Amino acid sequence: MSEPEKPLETGVGEETTVERAVNRHLGNTIHFYLSLLALLVLLAAGIATVNTVVYDFPKLWQQNDEYSGLQLILQNILLMAIAAELGLLLLFHRTSAAVEVVIFVIARKMVSPTISALDLLLGAVGLASLIIVRFYYLPGRLK
Repeated sequence: MSEPEKPLETGVGEETTVERAVNRHLGNTIHFYLSLLALLVLLAAGIATVNTVVYDFPKLWQQNDEYSGLQLILQNILLMAIAAELGLLLLFHRTSAAVEVVIFVIARKMVSPTISALDLLLGAVGLASLIIVRFYYLPGRLK
């Protein structure tokens, strides 16, 4: 009887101390960079919030065109929501944050007065689909 052949070992072995240190420091550096980007996005959203409250809200009380003022405010609010969700996505890398960013992007596009009927229909279908995905197919959600 012949001995069974040993399978070829294809493992790469354990990582060296240098590799472990580089991986740890590089990972920390990337996390710090993403945190800094998230902070900058949040700072920009805060500035946009102040700008919207100071300059755009008074347009609602002007007699000429309140409807366009409201559309502008809604677009700005949704843009700030996109910025906040993008900050969360940069920090936590959650699938739900990515889906929520896309939901806000579609919702902001649907508020635009220049949108066509087909774009509005496709946006509504996309929003409904993403909301279903968010509540029923993403982990960590109550069903």
